[in-house]
Formats: sequence, structure tokens, C-alpha cells
Amino acid sequence: MSVSRRVLIVGSAYGIGLTLGGGFIPASAYAAEGTKTDLTPEEALELLKKGNSEFKVDTPYNAAIGRERRNAIAQKQAPFAAVVTCSDSRVPPELLFGRGLGELFVIRNAGNTVDATALGSIEYAVGVLGVPLIVILGHERCGAVEAAVNVVTKNSYYPGSIGRMIEPIVPAVLSAQAKKPADLLRESVQANVARTVMRLRTASEPMLLEPLSKRKLRIVGATYDLDEGTVDFFDEG
Repeated sequence: MSVSRRVLIVGSAYGIGLTLGGGFIPASAYAAEGTKTDLTPEEALELLKKGNSEFKVDTPYNAAIGRERRNAIAQKQAPFAAVVTCSDSRVPPELLFGRGLGELFVIRNAGNTVDATALGSIEYAVGVLGVPLIVILGHERCGAVEAAVNVVTKNSYYPGSIGRMIEPIVPAVLSAQAKKPADLLRESVQANVARTVMRLRTASEPMLLEPLSKRKLRIVGATYDLDEGTVDFFDEG
């Protein structure tokens, strides 16, 4: 069933006003209150791409963020995608993808790395909330990745927990450096995302392996261009 037809049927069933074609389509239309989304991984990805296309050309932000939506999801949540991204203030996932309250399950830390806490959050999103899509989102000129580049190229030292936070990114910088790129930072940002995507796709955790094997879950890698506002889904699997 196409996205538009699915929206029309489910939206009508729950009395949700929708604008098809070029208008805003809330992901909440795909699920009754308190249930999991019924979007496929492909449909979820297309919604994110559409939202970013509108964001980068300044289409008015028309997501579900008002009191009615807040009350509707107060007791239950049914996000359609999990986004692991950087804490950078210039990279707000809901805005970049034109989404509203309760539509994205967001996990943020400097450098968009996945430690035990982040992995547990991802597994919760998939196993309990039923999200069909995980996006690992890096961004241009990432400070955490730049720090890891400095560790590799300048033998820089960062005190306290900052140094420990950077450690998981260093292998990505080393793999990027081996390619002798013109822009090591840009290549390292992408390599950092790609390593995390591969790690999750090959993880031994049943909560991820089972839906991946049944094609009910998709894990993709992307980078965000701070200047252009464009999200490049460079690794869709």
C-alpha cells in the first residue's frame, strides 16, 4: 500500500485532518493512540527525506506541536524513527526533518557515539516502541570528531571525561586518515557514522537482529550540512 493511500485510510479512521501531496503528513496518522506505528522502514525514511527537503527551502514548519497533540500522546508514545545524533545545538532532529511531538525518539551525545546507554535506548526504541527505522546522524564540522582528529594528527590531550568521550571516535579518524582525504574532518565525520551503522547492523543483540532479519527494521547513516541544511543519507543499507 502506498504512503498516501495508507495515510488516507488510517487518517480517516481516526478523524485526523491530512493534506496529501505537498502538504504536511503527521506520522501520528499511522497509528491509533497508544499503539506502535505501522509505517514500514521505507515509508519512515521517505517521511524524513520529505521533511528535510521542506526544511532546507524554508517551507513553513507545520508539525504537530500544539496542546491537542501534547494531550494525545501524554500517556503513550509511538515514534516512527529513532535518531542518534550529536548534542550540537545546530542539529535539532525534529526541525531538520519537519516532525512534531512524539514522532522521533532522539538519542543525543557529543559525536553521536553509541555506548551502553545509547545502545539500551536504541533497543528500547525498537523492542518496546516498535520503531522501524534507526538513523545515525553526524554533521559537518563536528567538534567531537574534530577533537578526535586533533588527537590523531596533533597528539592533543583532552582532560577528564572529554577525553574518554572522544576515544570511540579515534578509530574512525584513523580509517579516514588511511584514505588520505583532502578534508580529513569531513571524511572522519562520515567514517564515524558508517562505523556505528555497521556495528548496529551486525550486532548480536536479539532486539535488533530479529527485526533486521525480517526486514522490519532499517538502520541508515546520514550527515547534515550546516550551511545548506541538507541531510545526506549516504548509507541506506
